[in-house]
Amino acid sequence: MYGFPRQCRLSGLSALLLLLIFPRAPLLAEPLLDPNCLQACPKAQSENLLVRRESHTLSNNAATKFADWVAYEVAPADIGKSKKRVWRADPEIPPEETLEPADYKGAHKALKTDRGHQAPLASFSNAPDWATTNYLSNITPQKSALNQGPWKNLESAVRTLAKSDAGTVHVLTGPLYEHEMPALPEADEPHRVPSGYWKIVLLTREGTVLAAGFVLDQETSRRADYCDGRHDVSVSEIARRSGLVFAPGTVSAPAGDLRTRLGCTAPVSVGALPD
Repeated sequence: MYGFPRQCRLSGLSALLLLLIFPRAPLLAEPLLDPNCLQACPKAQSENLLVRRESHTLSNNAATKFADWVAYEVAPADIGKSKKRVWRADPEIPPEETLEPADYKGAHKALKTDRGHQAPLASFSNAPDWATTNYLSNITPQKSALNQGPWKNLESAVRTLAKSDAGTVHVLTGPLYEHEMPALPEADEPHRVPSGYWKIVLLTREGTVLAAGFVLDQETSRRADYCDGRHDVSVSEIARRSGLVFAPGTVSAPAGDLRTRLGCTAPVSVGALPD
């Protein structure tokens, strides 16, 4: 930790200055400028702890014990073969505000969940700080069928897009809490398991930003297509369902041919419900 007062309130200018001086410092408010967020970081609960790393930025929710959102750029040079997963509690977050490896004990057997990355390890396996993607602040209990099926396929499509020289690719992603889910059986901290997940893919080329949004429920089947109209949604729909405030340029950005570049051909179904 960097010694900033835990309960301080930072103005936009103060946050920006601290971000420039201490680029990995945890803050209590989203800064005005963050290269991982492209335009501006989403606005979540004001008491959330913001943690910025070279690979990704996240907004940790002390009540749920998971990040409300994670932002990152997918750069071709950072993509590589997956590396060893060594799970650790995030050293930048107070222990009472995050989970630890022991909390996931028995979860796979009882709930059929994996430790699901929000910023995917495969997108940063060649990055200097790749190991930080295995911190539990970047992890949620994600159903194995979802994690190993359509969610994995969507992340793979994003990496393919990043390597295609179509432009610069940024991603915003996070959980949804639209219905109650069983808790981790061995966790000794109060927490809330997400009922689903959202992802916004942003492509910047020649000064134009394109955006495509996706929502997948925890119970989505392994063989489901992330391009299905039930999952392929607008950014404004994600804002409504997540309760987050996104940068105006993100909400208003057209999809253009981005969905096609991500392997989708069907038109977006606004307001569609998850499985």
